[in-house]
Amino acid sequence: MPVLSKLLDIRPLRSSPAFRWFWLGSTLSVFGSQLTVVAVYYQVWETSGSGIAVGAVGLAQAVPMILGGLVGGTLADSMDRRRLVLLTSCGQAVAAALLVVQAVAHPGRLWPVLAAVAIQAACAGVGAPARRTFVARLLDSDQVAAGVALNHFGFQVAMLVGPVAGGFVVAIAGVQGCYLLDMVTFGAVLIGARQLPRLAPPGSSERPGLRSMWAGWQFIAQHRALTGAFLSEVFSTVTAMPIALFPMINAERFGGNPENLGLFFSAFAIGGVLAGALSGAVVRSERAGAIMLLASVTWGAALTGFGLSHHLWLVLGFLAVAGAADTISVICRGAIVQVATPDAYRGRVSSVEHVLGAAGPEIGNFRAGVVASATSTSLSAISGGVSCVVLLIALAIMNPRVRRFRVPVSKNPAA
Repeated sequence: MPVLSKLLDIRPLRSSPAFRWFWLGSTLSVFGSQLTVVAVYYQVWETSGSGIAVGAVGLAQAVPMILGGLVGGTLADSMDRRRLVLLTSCGQAVAAALLVVQAVAHPGRLWPVLAAVAIQAACAGVGAPARRTFVARLLDSDQVAAGVALNHFGFQVAMLVGPVAGGFVVAIAGVQGCYLLDMVTFGAVLIGARQLPRLAPPGSSERPGLRSMWAGWQFIAQHRALTGAFLSEVFSTVTAMPIALFPMINAERFGGNPENLGLFFSAFAIGGVLAGALSGAVVRSERAGAIMLLASVTWGAALTGFGLSHHLWLVLGFLAVAGAADTISVICRGAIVQVATPDAYRGRVSSVEHVLGAAGPEIGNFRAGVVASATSTSLSAISGGVSCVVLLIALAIMNPRVRRFRVPVSKNPAA
């Protein structure tokens, strides 16, 4: 029994049929989205041969995703969240259908691909804050951390398997095969969303708009547990995100071997998946704040070790530890945000979580690349990891609310 208690906590899947449907649909959606990511990048590169065109794909995804998340937060606090997810999922399915059409009819044109990608990203961004609120609405508070862990585990498994499957599908059925499968996965999303109860916000909900958005930011600023949770994410991603350094360190230390570069990414992902599979002890602990901070400090320390290491096995080991620490911090942060936020603000607060999750890693990778260009890749990685650890220790000292935050064991706070 002590061993079983450390494994992934699946109580939410047993206790809530609605959550079970939602989790399955979300996991399949992420898997389908990864198929599309592989196909889009492959198609754009094959048809244009331009690095700028490939970079434009990332821009077409990131900007609508962030702007959509900000809008989606106010909508999630002013309308039925189930309906919002149904509408945005339909929009994503339509965008996937447009990708199928352009791949068959106009495979050599760039703008239809970018337009469809932007539409899909915007719909995903608008629906993301509402999706994040479902865990706290569908589960008792003592299972919220377990629900967040299950969502993150499904996301990581789909991120690990999806790109590999995408490569095989492109080879067998072309890019249109990936787009078609992505469209099919949204059928599972719609079926899962249809199983949810009506999830309207409280009767005193505000009208969507800039004033409502600003009220959400003010609420976060006034609650130190939330500001501490979000600052921990900013400090972790903006200062220490290592992905941009992978190809540079591989070239400098290991001869640029592409197999080694693939191992960098795999070690990072496998560490996260293993931590998710063994997250039972974490989600059953009340001390989410302390665990989040400890995991975030471990993340920074592991990436410092990554910057110092010149042996491949050490580099991969530190990346696996970093991936595991990142998973634990994400689970605890998600539990803190959902439990500490009243349902009337949960959509807007979740939108901030979504935007930070989308923008923080990209800014962090940009920082890593700039510092590496100005100094060295080793200094970029080491300075990022050390800065992360120092800032997080300062946060823990100066913000005791987040350090002492506990997940309550009472029943669903949203009821």
